[in-house]
Amino acid sequence: MNNIIFDSRIDDKSTAHKILVTIQAVFLFFESNFSKNEQMKKNIAIIMGGYSSEVQISLKSGNVVYESMNREKFNLYRIHILKEKWVYVDEKDIEHPVDRHDFTVEINGEKISFDCVFNAIHGTPGEDGLMQAYFKLLNIPQTSCDYYQSALTFNKRDLLSTLKPYGIKSATSYYLNMGDEIKPDLIVAKVGLPCFVKANKAGSSFGITKVYKNEELVPAIKKAYQEDDEVIIESFLDGTEVSVGVITYQGETKVLPITEIVSENDFFDYQAKYEGKSQEITPARLSSAQERNVTEVAKKAYEVLKMKGYTRSEFIFKGDEPYMLEMNTTPGLTRESILPQQAKTAGISISALFDSAIEEALKK
Repeated sequence: MNNIIFDSRIDDKSTAHKILVTIQAVFLFFESNFSKNEQMKKNIAIIMGGYSSEVQISLKSGNVVYESMNREKFNLYRIHILKEKWVYVDEKDIEHPVDRHDFTVEINGEKISFDCVFNAIHGTPGEDGLMQAYFKLLNIPQTSCDYYQSALTFNKRDLLSTLKPYGIKSATSYYLNMGDEIKPDLIVAKVGLPCFVKANKAGSSFGITKVYKNEELVPAIKKAYQEDDEVIIESFLDGTEVSVGVITYQGETKVLPITEIVSENDFFDYQAKYEGKSQEITPARLSSAQERNVTEVAKKAYEVLKMKGYTRSEFIFKGDEPYMLEMNTTPGLTRESILPQQAKTAGISISALFDSAIEEALKK
């Protein structure tokens, strides 16, 4: 500021002094406001990874969130939650340990705390209530549903049993816990063939098998036990499969355009979901009655359970009636994933979708 050269026509020292003072004031004003804006930006931890078979899918989702969110509004931090470590990964991919006592990180001698957490963990511990309870204890807002709802929806058999009294239909099912005697004839007598054998608490179609013969049941159950110690065996529903996203957006429950799932494989398995072996048609090719019924049921389930954040529920139609398969509370969040595609069809950009989740969480 001391090197300013004044126009030779300004010969009044008083005038020159006033100009200098004015320039200094303007400079200080912009400097102060820039500093205030930086201070007003919220620190957002984007948690990704997890402890399940879905870890790589979650890291992909989390990185898309990190790349897409508005950096003029938020300071973004990638946090990897893994079995062996919790770390902040900076822009140079250098890892900094997370202090689990208060969920902070130290960067260049400065302790960073977080105003909100964006949950992008598929499976445990981000989709079964564990991280939600942890952040509740620390009084840190997070974008997904609360811990009870998360634990309930992650358990397929408990979810469907809870919703049944509200008139929400599901397939006929048979339950097993690890160690139970397996009785193929009894199972088939209840659910029929073909049937689906699923890990009760798992996502991305890990641990799921479509069974056509009695002798295929035991190997399918053993496969499911590799993912979870509880198994659910469901009757086959032969009808159109759809995925329905329900979110809280701008303070209201919003049902997104419905997606029809047409798998090239025998069912909507891992390959169909993540390796292009399916068609995902949005909006779905449904009758007006089917669309009305599944929209009402999906919204009802969301509100009955007092959900928050994102959900994506799967249904299969028998005639015009939707039968619920499951509800995901941390659905895939890549640009190709179903829920972001549904939001796009509804006119919601991926950036607006993610920013809204933070804004809603900060209201809690």
